[in-house]
Amino acid sequence: MPTTPGSEMPAPLRRSVTPSTQSSLRNAVAQLESLQISSDNQDNYEDTIPESTISSTGNSSTISLTDSAETSSTQGKRPTRGRRETDAEIKEQPFYGATSGLLHDLDRSTLLSRKNSRAPTRAPSVTGIGNLVSKPDYSGAKIVVAMVGLPARGKSFLSNKLKRYLQWLEYKVKVFNVGQMRRRKARDEHPEGAAHSESYFNHADPDAKAVREKLAEECLDSLIDWLKREGNVGIHDATNTTKERRAAIEKRVAREHGIHLLFLESVCEDAEVIAANIALKVSSGDPDYKDMTREAAEADFKQRIANYEKVYEPVDEPHLSYCKVVNVGRTVHINRIGGYLESRVAFYLMNLHLKPRAIFLSRHGESMYNVNGQIGGDADLSERGQKYAKALPSLILENVGDAPLTVWTSTLRRTIQTAQHLPYPKKTWKSLDELDAGVCDGMTYEEIEEKYPDDYANRDDDKFNYRYRGGESYRDVLTRLEPVIMELERQENILIIGHQAIIRSLYAYFQGYSQEELPYIPIPLHTLIKLVPKAYGCDEERYPLPIPAVDTHRPKPQGSKKGSPATTPKVGKPHLAALSGVIDQELKNGAKSVSIPSTPREYFGEEDVLEVKAKDKEGSKLKPKSMTAISRPEKSSPRIPHTASSPASKSVAGLTVNISPATPKEAEPTDNQPMLRSPECF
Repeated sequence: MPTTPGSEMPAPLRRSVTPSTQSSLRNAVAQLESLQISSDNQDNYEDTIPESTISSTGNSSTISLTDSAETSSTQGKRPTRGRRETDAEIKEQPFYGATSGLLHDLDRSTLLSRKNSRAPTRAPSVTGIGNLVSKPDYSGAKIVVAMVGLPARGKSFLSNKLKRYLQWLEYKVKVFNVGQMRRRKARDEHPEGAAHSESYFNHADPDAKAVREKLAEECLDSLIDWLKREGNVGIHDATNTTKERRAAIEKRVAREHGIHLLFLESVCEDAEVIAANIALKVSSGDPDYKDMTREAAEADFKQRIANYEKVYEPVDEPHLSYCKVVNVGRTVHINRIGGYLESRVAFYLMNLHLKPRAIFLSRHGESMYNVNGQIGGDADLSERGQKYAKALPSLILENVGDAPLTVWTSTLRRTIQTAQHLPYPKKTWKSLDELDAGVCDGMTYEEIEEKYPDDYANRDDDKFNYRYRGGESYRDVLTRLEPVIMELERQENILIIGHQAIIRSLYAYFQGYSQEELPYIPIPLHTLIKLVPKAYGCDEERYPLPIPAVDTHRPKPQGSKKGSPATTPKVGKPHLAALSGVIDQELKNGAKSVSIPSTPREYFGEEDVLEVKAKDKEGSKLKPKSMTAISRPEKSSPRIPHTASSPASKSVAGLTVNISPATPKEAEPTDNQPMLRSPECF
């Protein structure tokens, strides 16, 4: 391209740029250079970027980045604050290979603007980096879900699953079980004990029928009163097998303004599933059969089913809103489903199944950010984290065998690296990424406390609702995990390699922990959690590998405004602090795994024990070693928990904890790296 004598600029380009534009561009470069602040002075730099104005005159544009009040004094001068990029440094990384003075200035302005957009240090301290997320207003959502179905057809399974799902989404849900009310009234009237045999359920007996109808009405009244006070979804757990009963429920609910009615029928045609449900019923501690042999209890229960079969009328009323689930999800029929919450319930039920399966949960191996105490980020695994990644395949193989398994990871390196040696199909989910710490990403908790003391305290006060500026809260995480939950319910064997906040959220869903408890669930590194869904909950096993890792669990501060989590566990669910202490003790005693079987006591309205079984490690075999029972205080449950041998008893967080004797073993050798407390975020 020809050039004009006396100029470096190509002739066509020179003709398209006026002198006034050249001068303005050079002034703009000078101003951009003034913003190149050294990293040493960045934290103390509090000036604002000068106001920009753009005006147009004829065919040329004048661009000014100077403050109008200082134009005369600053134009053409080089500011002295901060270190200015030298021409030699600029030429080392040209963007466009400039060959003329003007193009060189354009290159330099582009480079400087890009450098200034990537600050070498974090922004200076500001006030109020985060905020608390408000709970959604569900006050207008009021639904009665009336169960329908013969005994041993999966009504309890569906009602419990639905309850846990909606509670996880923060709806207020409560199951009103007619059988529980019947047993409670019987205990009050006959403290010495009163059971109801199959004759009580004989529909040919008018007196027994009248008592049952009265109980059902009373249970429904209690449900509606609770909905009017505070609830969102009340589940009426009863057989409701006749059209007459369903018409009575419809009439009662119609008297209440703003309360909707949805019938949920569970139909089971699989003889094997029915037989398994009957066996579970008579062997799971139903108070109706506590003084019977297993054979007598099974015969009585089968006769109870026969009594209901004589009058059973499936739901087919065309004017009713109902969802009919056949064989737990194989077929689903819906009729007149309207409204957001009803549609959400129907969609969830369509994703359930009863196939035996296991859900494995594991955090990634220890990362370099864990070692350094930093939160968030996309760090690689540490040396010990790599060891965990190599040891994980054999542990999974022990539990899965030849069964198919799919591995889910987040999009972050530390989870992908942890899964790299697993010989199974893998799927990457963006929804499984760790809680986003926003402007605090990459910081340690000590740095957050120093720079943002108010926000640090506010997060301790309400960890579930606290949202980082530019980041997320636990509430936000639950919202993006809902599609993952739906897909999990559809799948069979799944291994999820995730992060602390993610595994806590998924674990809380399956085990029924509240939003207040969720952020403090202990999920240690280098530990595999196995969950097996059952009718009344999930059986749980924990397999800690003997590979040391930092402790990232950060308990709730005792001085927080909301106080500590409740010291009394919910029925059938382990108290977090007690469970964590028991597991730690068993592992120190040489246990290879700790089992926490699910319990149906909550369904029966009983406050019985929760059993924790530990297995030791001797070669490659797993042998029963001891069984630990965690019970509610004795005044709530007079039963004596069964243990493998005579236990020693102690009190842990208000609970009675019985630990069977076990022979202590030497602790696993650890390396010389100190065990740090490193909260991964969350």
